[in-house]
Amino acid sequence: LKEAMFICSSIPTTKNCFISATNIPFSSSPNPPFIRFHTSHRENLRYLKSLGIIKPGTKTYKTTPSPESLSQILSTVNFLNSQGFSQADITRIALVCDHVFSPEFNVESVFDFFKFDLAATPEETQGLILRCPQILESNVHFCLRPTLLYLKELDIGNLNLPTNLNAHLLNTRVDKLQEKVAFLQGIGCSYEESAKFCARFPAIFGYSIEHNLWPKYEYLVEGMKRDIEELKLFPQYFAFSLRNRIVPRHLHLKERNVIIPLKRMLLWSDQRFYAKWK
Repeated sequence: LKEAMFICSSIPTTKNCFISATNIPFSSSPNPPFIRFHTSHRENLRYLKSLGIIKPGTKTYKTTPSPESLSQILSTVNFLNSQGFSQADITRIALVCDHVFSPEFNVESVFDFFKFDLAATPEETQGLILRCPQILESNVHFCLRPTLLYLKELDIGNLNLPTNLNAHLLNTRVDKLQEKVAFLQGIGCSYEESAKFCARFPAIFGYSIEHNLWPKYEYLVEGMKRDIEELKLFPQYFAFSLRNRIVPRHLHLKERNVIIPLKRMLLWSDQRFYAKWK
Protein backbone atom coordinates (compact mmCIF):
# COMPACT_ATOMS: atom_id res chain seq x y z
CA LEU A 1 0.00 0.00 0.00
CA LYS A 2 2.93 2.28 0.42
CA GLU A 3 4.14 3.66 -2.84
CA ALA A 4 5.24 6.98 -1.44
CA MET A 5 8.43 8.79 -2.14
CA PHE A 6 9.12 12.12 -0.53
CA ILE A 7 11.53 14.62 -1.89
CA CYS A 8 13.74 15.82 0.93
CA SER A 9 15.06 19.34 0.34
CA SER A 10 17.75 21.21 2.14
CA ILE A 11 19.84 24.31 1.72
CA PRO A 12 22.25 24.36 -0.02
CA THR A 13 21.84 20.79 -1.25
CA THR A 14 18.87 18.58 -2.03
CA LYS A 15 18.61 15.04 -0.72
CA ASN A 16 16.22 12.21 -1.40
CA CYS A 17 14.45 11.50 1.84
CA PHE A 18 13.75 7.83 1.08
CA ILE A 19 17.33 6.75 0.92
CA SER A 20 16.70 3.47 2.76
CA ALA A 21 17.45 5.13 6.07
CA THR A 22 14.21 3.74 7.46
CA ASN A 23 15.40 0.23 6.63
CA ILE A 24 18.20 0.45 9.18
CA PRO A 25 17.03 -0.66 12.63
CA PHE A 26 16.92 1.89 15.41
CA SER A 27 19.28 1.51 18.35
CA SER A 28 18.02 1.24 21.89
CA SER A 29 21.44 0.93 23.46
CA PRO A 30 22.43 3.33 26.27
CA ASN A 31 24.09 6.59 25.33
CA PRO A 32 27.88 6.44 25.25
CA PRO A 33 29.88 8.65 27.61
CA PHE A 34 30.86 12.07 26.33
CA ILE A 35 34.11 12.24 24.39
CA ARG A 36 36.89 13.87 26.35
CA PHE A 37 38.59 16.51 24.28
CA HIS A 38 41.92 16.13 26.00
CA THR A 39 42.39 12.73 24.32
CA SER A 40 44.99 12.61 21.60
CA HIS A 41 44.30 13.67 18.04
CA ARG A 42 44.95 10.10 16.94
CA GLU A 43 42.46 8.69 19.45
CA ASN A 44 39.78 11.16 18.39
CA LEU A 45 40.42 10.34 14.75
CA ARG A 46 40.16 6.62 15.48
CA TYR A 47 36.90 7.15 17.37
CA LEU A 48 35.30 9.17 14.58
CA LYS A 49 36.40 6.56 12.06
CA SER A 50 34.70 3.88 14.18
CA LEU A 51 31.48 5.87 13.97
CA GLY A 52 31.79 6.14 10.18
CA ILE A 53 32.07 9.92 10.33
CA ILE A 54 35.63 10.14 9.07
CA LYS A 55 36.02 8.27 5.80
CA PRO A 56 39.53 8.77 4.42
CA GLY A 57 39.76 8.71 0.66
CA THR A 58 36.20 9.93 0.08
CA LYS A 59 35.25 13.33 -1.28
CA THR A 60 34.09 14.29 2.22
CA TYR A 61 37.60 14.11 3.66
CA LYS A 62 40.37 13.76 1.11
CA THR A 63 42.90 14.57 3.82
CA THR A 64 42.97 13.97 7.56
CA PRO A 65 41.00 16.72 9.35
CA SER A 66 42.96 19.18 11.46
CA PRO A 67 42.73 19.07 15.27
CA GLU A 68 40.47 22.15 15.10
CA SER A 69 38.12 20.46 12.64
CA LEU A 70 38.06 17.30 14.75
CA SER A 71 37.16 19.36 17.79
CA GLN A 72 34.17 20.87 15.96
CA ILE A 73 33.03 17.45 14.74
CA LEU A 74 33.33 16.03 18.24
CA SER A 75 31.17 18.91 19.50
CA THR A 76 28.43 17.78 17.11
CA VAL A 77 28.77 14.18 18.26
CA ASN A 78 28.61 15.24 21.91
CA PHE A 79 25.57 17.41 21.22
CA LEU A 80 23.77 14.44 19.65
CA ASN A 81 24.78 12.34 22.67
CA SER A 82 23.22 14.96 24.93
CA GLN A 83 19.97 14.71 22.93
CA GLY A 84 19.69 10.98 23.53
CA PHE A 85 21.32 9.56 20.41
CA SER A 86 23.45 6.44 20.87
CA GLN A 87 26.65 5.58 19.02
CA ALA A 88 24.66 3.30 16.71
CA ASP A 89 22.24 6.16 15.98
CA ILE A 90 25.11 8.51 15.17
CA THR A 91 26.66 5.93 12.84
CA ARG A 92 23.30 5.65 11.11
CA ILE A 93 23.03 9.40 10.71
CA ALA A 94 26.57 9.61 9.33
CA LEU A 95 25.76 6.89 6.80
CA VAL A 96 22.94 8.81 5.13
CA CYS A 97 23.85 12.47 5.72
CA ASP A 98 27.52 12.94 6.49
CA HIS A 99 27.28 16.70 5.80
CA VAL A 100 25.88 17.00 9.34
CA PHE A 101 29.37 16.24 10.62
CA SER A 102 31.19 18.78 8.50
CA PRO A 103 33.23 21.07 10.73
CA GLU A 104 31.27 24.16 9.68
CA PHE A 105 27.80 22.61 10.14
CA ASN A 106 25.50 23.40 13.09
CA VAL A 107 22.59 21.08 13.85
CA GLU A 108 21.29 22.94 16.88
CA SER A 109 18.90 25.12 14.86
CA VAL A 110 16.99 22.01 13.76
CA PHE A 111 16.59 20.91 17.37
CA ASP A 112 15.37 24.40 18.27
CA PHE A 113 12.79 24.09 15.48
CA PHE A 114 11.52 20.80 16.88
CA LYS A 115 11.35 22.20 20.40
CA PHE A 116 9.85 25.65 19.81
CA ASP A 117 8.04 25.50 16.44
CA LEU A 118 6.81 21.90 16.51
CA ALA A 119 6.52 21.62 20.32
CA ALA A 120 8.01 18.13 20.16
CA THR A 121 9.43 16.42 23.21
CA PRO A 122 13.07 15.27 23.15
CA GLU A 123 11.85 11.71 22.61
CA GLU A 124 9.60 12.76 19.73
CA THR A 125 12.43 14.78 18.20
CA GLN A 126 14.76 11.81 18.38
CA GLY A 127 12.15 9.54 16.81
CA LEU A 128 11.47 11.92 13.92
CA ILE A 129 15.16 12.37 13.17
CA LEU A 130 15.84 8.65 13.24
CA ARG A 131 13.05 8.12 10.73
CA CYS A 132 14.44 10.76 8.38
CA PRO A 133 18.02 11.65 9.34
CA GLN A 134 18.30 13.97 6.33
CA ILE A 135 16.02 16.41 8.15
CA LEU A 136 19.13 17.48 10.07
CA GLU A 137 20.52 18.92 6.83
CA SER A 138 17.40 20.96 6.08
CA ASN A 139 17.38 24.70 6.46
CA VAL A 140 14.91 25.83 9.13
CA HIS A 141 14.12 29.19 7.53
CA PHE A 142 13.73 28.01 3.92
CA CYS A 143 12.38 24.48 4.36
CA LEU A 144 11.21 23.29 7.76
CA ARG A 145 9.31 26.31 9.08
CA PRO A 146 7.44 27.16 5.84
CA THR A 147 6.51 23.49 5.44
CA LEU A 148 5.16 23.28 8.98
CA LEU A 149 3.07 26.42 8.49
CA TYR A 150 1.65 25.13 5.22
CA LEU A 151 0.76 21.73 6.70
CA LYS A 152 -1.00 23.49 9.57
CA GLU A 153 -2.89 25.63 7.04
CA LEU A 154 -4.19 22.38 5.54
CA ASP A 155 -5.25 21.33 9.06
CA ILE A 156 -2.81 18.43 9.23
CA GLY A 157 -2.14 17.92 12.91
CA ASN A 158 -0.11 15.76 15.30
CA LEU A 159 3.02 16.38 13.24
CA ASN A 160 5.13 16.01 16.37
CA LEU A 161 4.35 12.30 16.58
CA PRO A 162 7.41 10.27 15.51
CA THR A 163 6.08 8.46 12.45
CA ASN A 164 7.74 7.88 9.09
CA LEU A 165 5.02 9.92 7.40
CA ASN A 166 5.45 12.93 9.68
CA ALA A 167 9.23 12.88 9.44
CA HIS A 168 9.19 12.93 5.66
CA LEU A 169 6.30 15.40 5.46
CA LEU A 170 8.18 17.90 7.58
CA ASN A 171 11.18 17.59 5.30
CA THR A 172 9.25 18.21 2.09
CA ARG A 173 9.47 21.63 0.49
CA VAL A 174 6.26 23.67 0.25
CA ASP A 175 6.30 23.72 -3.55
CA LYS A 176 6.20 19.92 -3.60
CA LEU A 177 3.22 19.92 -1.24
CA GLN A 178 1.44 22.53 -3.35
CA GLU A 179 1.82 20.35 -6.45
CA LYS A 180 -0.47 17.73 -4.90
CA VAL A 181 -3.07 20.31 -3.89
CA ALA A 182 -2.98 21.72 -7.42
CA PHE A 183 -3.46 18.20 -8.81
CA LEU A 184 -6.59 17.71 -6.70
CA GLN A 185 -7.94 21.08 -7.82
CA GLY A 186 -7.18 20.12 -11.41
CA ILE A 187 -9.36 17.00 -11.24
CA GLY A 188 -12.36 18.87 -9.85
CA CYS A 189 -11.85 19.54 -6.14
CA SER A 190 -12.16 23.01 -4.70
CA TYR A 191 -9.29 24.33 -2.58
CA GLU A 192 -11.29 23.59 0.58
CA GLU A 193 -12.05 20.06 -0.62
CA SER A 194 -8.40 19.56 -1.56
CA ALA A 195 -7.30 20.66 1.90
CA LYS A 196 -9.75 18.26 3.55
CA PHE A 197 -8.62 15.51 1.18
CA CYS A 198 -5.00 16.02 2.26
CA ALA A 199 -5.90 16.23 5.94
CA ARG A 200 -7.68 12.88 5.70
CA PHE A 201 -4.96 11.31 3.58
CA PRO A 202 -1.64 13.15 4.06
CA ALA A 203 0.25 10.22 2.52
CA ILE A 204 -0.81 11.65 -0.84
CA PHE A 205 2.12 14.07 -0.58
CA GLY A 206 4.49 11.18 -1.05
CA TYR A 207 3.04 9.93 -4.31
CA SER A 208 4.21 10.79 -7.78
CA ILE A 209 1.58 12.58 -9.84
CA GLU A 210 2.87 11.18 -13.12
CA HIS A 211 3.39 7.58 -12.03
CA ASN A 212 0.78 7.13 -9.32
CA LEU A 213 -1.96 9.72 -8.88
CA TRP A 214 -2.79 10.50 -12.49
CA PRO A 215 -2.93 6.87 -13.77
CA LYS A 216 -5.19 5.90 -10.87
CA TYR A 217 -7.46 8.88 -11.40
CA GLU A 218 -7.63 8.17 -15.12
CA TYR A 219 -8.60 4.55 -14.49
CA LEU A 220 -11.22 5.66 -11.97
CA VAL A 221 -13.11 7.90 -14.41
CA GLU A 222 -12.36 6.17 -17.72
CA GLY A 223 -11.80 2.54 -16.82
CA MET A 224 -14.33 2.19 -14.00
CA LYS A 225 -16.67 5.02 -15.09
CA ARG A 226 -16.85 6.32 -11.53
CA ASP A 227 -17.37 9.88 -10.35
CA ILE A 228 -14.89 12.17 -8.60
CA GLU A 229 -17.33 12.32 -5.67
CA GLU A 230 -16.43 8.72 -4.82
CA LEU A 231 -12.80 9.73 -4.59
CA LYS A 232 -13.68 12.54 -2.19
CA LEU A 233 -15.42 10.00 0.04
CA PHE A 234 -12.53 7.54 -0.11
CA PRO A 235 -9.21 9.34 -0.71
CA GLN A 236 -7.36 6.19 0.38
CA TYR A 237 -8.07 4.90 -3.11
CA PHE A 238 -4.70 6.33 -4.12
CA ALA A 239 -2.92 4.10 -1.60
CA PHE A 240 -3.77 0.86 -3.45
CA SER A 241 -1.80 -0.71 -6.26
CA LEU A 242 -3.39 -0.09 -9.65
CA ARG A 243 -1.98 -3.25 -11.20
CA ASN A 244 -2.30 -5.64 -8.27
CA ARG A 245 -5.52 -4.55 -6.61
CA ILE A 246 -7.62 -1.89 -8.33
CA VAL A 247 -7.70 -3.30 -11.87
CA PRO A 248 -8.07 -7.01 -10.98
CA ARG A 249 -10.89 -6.37 -8.54
CA HIS A 250 -12.71 -4.01 -10.88
CA LEU A 251 -12.56 -6.52 -13.73
CA HIS A 252 -13.65 -9.33 -11.42
CA LEU A 253 -16.73 -7.37 -10.37
CA LYS A 254 -17.45 -6.20 -13.91
CA GLU A 255 -17.63 -9.80 -15.15
CA ARG A 256 -20.29 -10.42 -12.51
CA ASN A 257 -22.18 -7.16 -13.09
CA VAL A 258 -21.52 -6.10 -9.50
CA ILE A 259 -21.09 -2.47 -8.47
CA ILE A 260 -19.97 -1.67 -4.93
CA PRO A 261 -18.40 1.41 -3.27
CA LEU A 262 -14.65 1.89 -3.67
CA LYS A 263 -14.08 1.43 0.03
CA ARG A 264 -15.72 -1.98 0.06
CA MET A 265 -14.04 -2.96 -3.17
CA LEU A 266 -10.52 -2.24 -2.00
CA LEU A 267 -10.34 -2.59 1.78
CA TRP A 268 -11.42 -6.20 2.01
CA SER A 269 -8.73 -8.89 2.04
CA ASP A 270 -8.32 -11.06 -1.06
CA GLN A 271 -9.77 -14.04 0.75
CA ARG A 272 -12.88 -12.19 1.84
CA PHE A 273 -13.31 -10.32 -1.43
CA TYR A 274 -13.06 -13.29 -3.77
CA ALA A 275 -15.08 -15.52 -1.44
CA LYS A 276 -17.92 -12.99 -1.48
CA TRP A 277 -17.96 -12.60 -5.27
CA LYS A 278 -16.98 -15.97 -6.69
